[in-house]
Amino acid sequence: MSESTKTHKAHAPRKVNFAVFMCSTSRYEAMQKGEATTDVSGDTIEALLKAAGHTVLFRRVVSDDKTMIEHAVKSVLDNAGVEAAVFCGGTGITHTDVTIETVTPFFEKTLPGFGEFFRRLSYDRNGSSAVLSRAVAGVAAGKALFCIPGSPDAVHVAVELLISPEAGHIVKHARE
Repeated sequence: MSESTKTHKAHAPRKVNFAVFMCSTSRYEAMQKGEATTDVSGDTIEALLKAAGHTVLFRRVVSDDKTMIEHAVKSVLDNAGVEAAVFCGGTGITHTDVTIETVTPFFEKTLPGFGEFFRRLSYDRNGSSAVLSRAVAGVAAGKALFCIPGSPDAVHVAVELLISPEAGHIVKHARE
């Protein structure tokens, strides 16, 4: 690690306040009906962030719906306490996967390395199917926004290896 990176990280927040959004029409509809649902990926995101010393201020399930996801992004940008958000799911290549297309217009700056490294790490674990993985990150209004696939394995890769270690560093620069 370079000296400048060490200096930047030394002055970055060690604890980041997160919002977590699970983008899943099936889970959202089940919840609307009052049905019990499981959310392995959401539970994993929350546990990994907390284990790394971060705080999860809130966690919500939204449908794979452009308007709902836009509202979620705006709620993050308007909430002074939230410093970063993870949008999990809805990143595939079907016509109903709209998370990335909905969140990225809010980016003031894109972090291309996030998706590049995510796919590299996914390739090391899962082989050529990593070409189907769409993961992006960017900053807006001094906050870090991450869009990651919904599989538990993808959550581990993204949160453990990329988001947790760099969130404070990203937030530091996003605020400058």
